[in-house]
Amino acid sequence: MTQFVHGDGCLIDEEATVGYGEFDEPTRIGDNATIRAGSIVYGDVTIGDAFTTGHDILIREGTTIGDDVLVGTKTVIDGQTTVGDNVSLQTNVYVPTETTIGSNVFVGPGAVMTNDEYPVRTDNGLEGPTIEDGASIGANATLLPGVTIGENAFVAAGSVVTEDVPPDTLAVGTPATVQTLPKPLEGANQIA
Repeated sequence: MTQFVHGDGCLIDEEATVGYGEFDEPTRIGDNATIRAGSIVYGDVTIGDAFTTGHDILIREGTTIGDDVLVGTKTVIDGQTTVGDNVSLQTNVYVPTETTIGSNVFVGPGAVMTNDEYPVRTDNGLEGPTIEDGASIGANATLLPGVTIGENAFVAAGSVVTEDVPPDTLAVGTPATVQTLPKPLEGANQIA
């Protein structure tokens, strides 16, 4: 198995697997991480300080995660993904390969991101969504391949995002339409 290295103050449950698989690069984890039972973190993953997981999460190879990130129970990050600082991925979130998540981002429970425009019908390559700094994604929202959620934008719960969402706007509905961001939703997320 691939080795892993971690900083000071880390709590890694015995039932967690860190550094899974055969990779040239070890898993690297910063200070004060908590990785709970059932979690699997592949090799060739880099994680910053103050990282916390729920139970039964999966993080695949080629992923880079910043500081102060929560990966909720049963969340999957399928690799080749970048996650910024101060990010909260709640329970049961799916993040596909080739996704970029900025800093100070909230992703609600059950949100699903996709990266394959026509699964198993064509081979157009994979392109996950880009979620820019300060954006919020509501529970059970779906983001289609290649969409960009702009800085400080808000995607309402249950919405299906098929086109880019400009910064500082609200996306709501199926398919989502862009509206003016209501006053109570303006400004930065309060994650950290």
